[in-house]
Amino acid sequence: MAEEQLVIFQLNKQNYALSVNETKEIIRMAEITKVPNTDHFIEGIINLRGDVTPVINLNRRLGLYETEYDQDTRIIVVEHNKERVGMIVDAVNEVGRCSEEEIESPDITGEEIDFLRGVIKKGDELWLLLDLKKIL
Repeated sequence: MAEEQLVIFQLNKQNYALSVNETKEIIRMAEITKVPNTDHFIEGIINLRGDVTPVINLNRRLGLYETEYDQDTRIIVVEHNKERVGMIVDAVNEVGRCSEEEIESPDITGEEIDFLRGVIKKGDELWLLLDLKKIL
C-alpha cells in the first residue's frame, strides 16, 4: 500500500492538501509586484533567488472569500510542466500522509469542483486534495 506525503494548508479555515512531490518550497509572504492585464487570480510576480516567479491568490482562484495577509500567510512554490508558480495560502499546517484507499471521490458537482482530486478523512478532519494541473 503506497502512501503519499501531502502538504496540508488552510484556506478560509478549511484544510487543503497538495502532494509533496509537486511542492518545491514554502516561503513567507514576500513583496509582490503587480502585473497589469493578467487573470483576476494572479497576484503578481516575485523575485525568488533571481528567478521571476508568478504568484496566484489561491483563495481567489478557487472562488473563496479572500482573507487578509498576516504572519501565518505563506507562499507554496509548486512546479508543473517545468514552470514554477507561487500560491498564496492562509497558513501551512503540516506534512501529512495518506494512502490511496483514504482518498474518496467528492460526490458533488459544481464549477469549482474540478480542482479537487479527492477528499481525505483523517479522524474528525477532512482534507480537500487539490489537482494542481487543473488549478494552473
